[in-house]
Amino acid sequence: MARTHSVYRCTECGHDHPKWAGRCEGCGEWNTVAEEPMARPAASRTGRRMVTRSVGALPAVRLRDIAESRLIRWSTGLPELDFVLGGGIVPGSMTLIGGEPGIGKSTLLLQVAARLEGSGRRVLYASGEESPDQLRLRAGRLEEDAGAVHVLGETRLEAVLEAAAALPAEFLVLDSIQTVYTDSLESAPGNVGQVRESSALLMRYAKESGTAVVVVGHVTKGGGIAGPKTLEHIVDTVLYFEGEGSLDYRLLRATKNRFGSVDELGVFSMTERGLVAVPNPSAMFLAARAAGTSGSAVTALMEGTRPVLVEVQALAAPSGYGTPQRVATGLDPKRLAVLLAVLERRAGTSFASLDVFVQATAGVRLAEPGADLAVAAALLSSLHGKAVPADVLYLGEIGLGGEVRPISGMERRMTEAARLGFRRVFAPGRNAPSVSGISLVGVDHLDQLVKSLAA
Repeated sequence: MARTHSVYRCTECGHDHPKWAGRCEGCGEWNTVAEEPMARPAASRTGRRMVTRSVGALPAVRLRDIAESRLIRWSTGLPELDFVLGGGIVPGSMTLIGGEPGIGKSTLLLQVAARLEGSGRRVLYASGEESPDQLRLRAGRLEEDAGAVHVLGETRLEAVLEAAAALPAEFLVLDSIQTVYTDSLESAPGNVGQVRESSALLMRYAKESGTAVVVVGHVTKGGGIAGPKTLEHIVDTVLYFEGEGSLDYRLLRATKNRFGSVDELGVFSMTERGLVAVPNPSAMFLAARAAGTSGSAVTALMEGTRPVLVEVQALAAPSGYGTPQRVATGLDPKRLAVLLAVLERRAGTSFASLDVFVQATAGVRLAEPGADLAVAAALLSSLHGKAVPADVLYLGEIGLGGEVRPISGMERRMTEAARLGFRRVFAPGRNAPSVSGISLVGVDHLDQLVKSLAA
């Protein structure tokens, strides 16, 4: 009988420790070392070292000797999800989807299961969090008919895989990876070792059987998927479901995809009958924009291969406290501090005695520097109390010297803006593309932006 012992392993980098430590010696992160029960294999007959024999090992081959095969994809029936995945679900792949509680992960996957079952694929939906009765109630609220989907309320992974093999399932959903356990480890579900071993077993099953596997992952307070980082390394695709609980739309983002491009963005609207794909995210994000209001500017972000227009709002108001506030939503606070410093030092404006609030609407994150010019325009618009024209777009990165630098994908961003009725683009004039219906206003330094908004 195999004996068990414990090791202490960092959940971020996987570094092993002889005992528990508050800080990982490998990566330096705090509070990431966790105890992990491990199965100890029996010693070999020699009693000195372990003897490993490879059974049925495949020989190494040259890449040129491998015949090219066409990548098969299954459409999920949801165009936005297919777009994020790169065209659809790949048989034999393993996908991890994470998001805040109640964001709509289970609803989305149940809709996908219903549509795949309706297209002739055998689907098994295994849930360790909800009973089959609860799944039936959820399915009753959906627009899709999920009555033909096979469901299983089980937390033992071996039982889930046996049921999938007996069906046999072409598409397996496991909700969630933190609720299942494997008999090979004597630890509670959700333990670091259980999550790692369970995900490895699921990946092996997906590759050997050709079943497409999708697992749900819980998230931590910091927004990352709970469990060891190895989980994200093992799977083929990692999707994050984002959005504000008080709003009706949800953002689905791919942060890893072995079968397509990363950072693609899909947009859904949450309705009483489930999630509905939004084919034109830019129009939706700008639908509630109020014309003639100061402190508002529009930029175009590149979400993977898709340009998305987003409104940036800023408010500069007299401070009621000794130290002015700096609040950023959807924007890195450090980036906001840099832009305020550049505006004061290089453009002769002052926000020192003002509270500054900046946000990107619709819950979008301004992760790329191409939104710098729009943030600066919104700040200056609020400072001078002058509204930006509704048909103007701002594109450009701001350097520490106050210079405005060009960004990638200018032509696609400008084309999307022209399609939505924008007529002018403030951007660096160097090597700027020419787009029909758009007039370019060259801005190579912040001074030019300040003069255009102060006039």
